Amino acid sequence: MSKEQSCVLKAWEVTVRKTQQAKKRANSIFGTNSVAPQADDDTTTTEENDDYESSTNRCSIGDLYNAERVLPNGDYYTGQWYDSFPHGHGKYLWTDGCMYIGEWYNGKTMGKGKFGWPSGAAYEGEFKSGYMDGIGTYTGPSGDTYRGQWVMNLKHGHGIKSFANGDVYDGEWRRGLQEAQGKYRWRDGSYYMGEWKNGTISGRGTFVWTDGSRYDGFWDDGFPCGNGTFKWDDGGFYVGHWSKDPEEMNGTYYPSGDEGNLEWDPKDVFNNLSEYKICNGERVPVLPSQKKLSVWNSSKRVEKPRRMSVDGRVSVGVDRAFEKMNMWGSESGEGAADIDSNTRRDLDAEIMRLEAEGFIQSLRPSPVPMRLPRAGKKQGETISKGHRNYELMLNLQLGIRHAVGKQAPVVSLDLKHSDFDPKEKVWTRFPPEGTKYTPPHQSSEFKWKDYCPLVFRSLRKLFKVDAADYMLSICGNDALRELSSPGKSGSFFYLTNDDRYMIKTMKKSETKVLLRMLAAYYNHVRAFENTLVIRFYGLHCVKLTGPIQKKVRFVIMGNLFCSEYSIHRRFDLKGSSLGRTTDKPESEINSNTILKDLDLNFIFRLQKAWYQEFIRQVDKDCEFLEQERIMDYSLLVGIHFREASVAGELIPSGARTPIGEFEDESAPRLSRADVDQLLSDPTRWASIRLGGNMPARAERTMRRNDLEFQLVGEPTGEYYEVVMIFGIIDILQDYDISKKLEHAYKSIQYDPTSISAVDPRLYSRRFRDFIFKVFTEDN
Repeated sequence: MSKEQSCVLKAWEVTVRKTQQAKKRANSIFGTNSVAPQADDDTTTTEENDDYESSTNRCSIGDLYNAERVLPNGDYYTGQWYDSFPHGHGKYLWTDGCMYIGEWYNGKTMGKGKFGWPSGAAYEGEFKSGYMDGIGTYTGPSGDTYRGQWVMNLKHGHGIKSFANGDVYDGEWRRGLQEAQGKYRWRDGSYYMGEWKNGTISGRGTFVWTDGSRYDGFWDDGFPCGNGTFKWDDGGFYVGHWSKDPEEMNGTYYPSGDEGNLEWDPKDVFNNLSEYKICNGERVPVLPSQKKLSVWNSSKRVEKPRRMSVDGRVSVGVDRAFEKMNMWGSESGEGAADIDSNTRRDLDAEIMRLEAEGFIQSLRPSPVPMRLPRAGKKQGETISKGHRNYELMLNLQLGIRHAVGKQAPVVSLDLKHSDFDPKEKVWTRFPPEGTKYTPPHQSSEFKWKDYCPLVFRSLRKLFKVDAADYMLSICGNDALRELSSPGKSGSFFYLTNDDRYMIKTMKKSETKVLLRMLAAYYNHVRAFENTLVIRFYGLHCVKLTGPIQKKVRFVIMGNLFCSEYSIHRRFDLKGSSLGRTTDKPESEINSNTILKDLDLNFIFRLQKAWYQEFIRQVDKDCEFLEQERIMDYSLLVGIHFREASVAGELIPSGARTPIGEFEDESAPRLSRADVDQLLSDPTRWASIRLGGNMPARAERTMRRNDLEFQLVGEPTGEYYEVVMIFGIIDILQDYDISKKLEHAYKSIQYDPTSISAVDPRLYSRRFRDFIFKVFTEDN
């Protein structure tokens, strides 16, 4: 063996030996009497902690041992222990009376266990990362009981809820509320069986009273709404259209005999149903994931600061002498050894094997710590008097106020085929002096066109957009904001002052595409409530009078990033590699910069229920776009990092504070307790949907230098708790002759699979393949 190889291997042996930590050596040398955690140097001492009781019985399995401890804040733990946290099976008793008995993993409740509250409430079942997650049973202090599936402390999946007042619900849950199919039985024996939405009776279902009467039909917000039939036990029935508004009620009464109950009024059904309330049940007082653990800290020991490894563990595996050897770097420093490529390759392989088998922690250099990006200014330039597009903004606001204000409310979402006809449009003239139907204004005369007004009015109702709020956002006293630069297509974008809506100028070809696919789009968003495709609220045209006769077409869309959370990172993802990097230097990148595929350095991990729903919806949306011959769309992703230090450094999830040091509790960030409060409050869950304000984990990735176009980097094991917002945008580009020519031209110069302009079928398949690599299930 050469001198250089001997030097390398000797340093490597030192690293492996130190990675085992002093506790393992103490275990083999001193037997079972060691109590305090050991120092990093080669001397090992045995001392008792004078501040609190500690008795330890070592196991023979590595660093895992049994411990019984009274922790500094008075909490008590007995069970298996590893490093500085419960790990294995153990019992933890908090000073407020809460108690957990069950399985632990690195200081978090993980696996099967039982959590008890001082009020007498208890949960027994599966846990994951501190949350009630899996199959479990919760019993409240007053007798409420739920048996079924949980996701992140919320009832999600099938479950049976028995209320203290005697009511019982057996069916599907979503985000803590009844959803889809379920049966609710009241204590008097009456029951409802059918569809639910957001915890209320909604959809098609049957209500059966104890006297034998029943209603079969459609419901909304707990009452009959739409077509339905009321039947008596004697055979008589009433069939018709039901509504809370007496003017909309109509139907026919068919008595069982010649006489029947001629005094019966359908309003009696509504009065009777108002007595049947859906019980809300009890709220969990303190969530298990909100309970913090007291960190084990020996007062007899001064701990040297230790570097965090990429997976959040405190690492002692990188020895200073080993770092000086700079095995993976190109520079040589003091004590560096010249290593030939074969030796380096063999050593890399051996270290990777040891890492994989768990003998040592990762010895490769950690990525540079991530920081919150520089905050960008509020987007857009306010369009005030004197702006080149000031008159256009006034025309737009006048037209929308006129179009939306005069429309009658939507009675039914069922539209006729003629409503989608591109010729279904309304022209209105707006002279400055006003007309019988239009107000006077200070702008030049213009004409206003509404495309398919009934369709877009129905879409706004479908998307739960209030007409008054819609007009206030776009036509209120606050001016619109024009984004600083037009998009790649040449279109201009405008934002409302409250950031809820985005207005985009349209080319004639894009307008034709939207009108052509409008019927299919309407049916798709109506069939799939959680669709990720962009939401369209209106399609209009302003025709300026005068010698130019200029037409400006524009579409009103929902602003994807209108959220209570600040967006720290934005990505536009297509699954192609050619030209898919930002052209801005690092110094100019801020939180408003939209990065692209080759800039992405994360894999997003979703909870199982969310991931399954995400997979299904992306498939459905891509199938819809493929059928409409649409390509060049992308997934726009916004990320809000939940935890960061005062200095702006992102804090990985699971990262531990080194012993002897504590986190700054005053750091301004969204705490886990805040997140748990969000997840436990059904009223706030209304703001969480697929693609909207979704909690997730982002795992950092790193690309290999030898791969020029590696779309998805290698996972590092470094996770960050995030809130995600995403949706599919730019869905108005069909595969026309220009795109076919672009594909043919670029295919000569570049790899055909790397360019954006490809056949819609290939584009859909490539897009999904990429997205399903970037988004994975959180195991």
